[in-house]
Amino acid sequence: MAQQTERVELVAEKRTTLGKQVKRLRREGMVPAVMYGRGFDSIPLQFDSRSLTQVLSHVGGSQLISVKIKGTKQPETALVREVHRDPIRHDLLHVDLYRVTMTERLTAEVPLEIVGASPVIEEREGILLQGLSTVEVECLPGDLVDAIEVDLSELTEVDQAVHVRDLAIPAGIDVLTDPDEMIVRVVPLEEEEELPAVEEMEMMMPEAEEVEVITAAEEEESSEEE
Repeated sequence: MAQQTERVELVAEKRTTLGKQVKRLRREGMVPAVMYGRGFDSIPLQFDSRSLTQVLSHVGGSQLISVKIKGTKQPETALVREVHRDPIRHDLLHVDLYRVTMTERLTAEVPLEIVGASPVIEEREGILLQGLSTVEVECLPGDLVDAIEVDLSELTEVDQAVHVRDLAIPAGIDVLTDPDEMIVRVVPLEEEEELPAVEEMEMMMPEAEEVEVITAAEEEESSEEE
């Protein structure tokens, strides 16, 4: 079980540029953001793009961040809830942060970390098929972990699987994901050969229309600008 690493710190400024004018901020190397939370008035913020990009490259949605807002005395503790990127260039467009209260339970997506080795796979009698990569949990912020381990050494036969109910969950954390959801399974080699290639699966799937995701905070900013 991966415990929380040392809390990352980020420096932010309160943002006065709202609505469509945030494009100017991005040209100046800043990323617009918003921090919200239960019983907490949302605050428009802006971060240095380089610093924020570096932090997001190794911080997941279950890791607490200390946000120091210039002009305030105490830093706020938050989780990254949404990261919006340009669909083509993948540049950061907007970040949503959820302010947490250490005495109130919250929900978060915790990544699953594969550890150990299955003798069946090592002996080339089967291959690993992975389902879930995260699970949804509820707990106090201080009980959050960076990841939950999935031990492959327990898979000693073909067709054996690890489900959510098999995970070793530390005290204080309640898993909200269906306990019968499969995380990994050892698939016989002949079964894998019958699975369609990735390219074939993509051809079989209908094309999805591009959808622009707009958060409540962004809608509010647009209405203020208008």
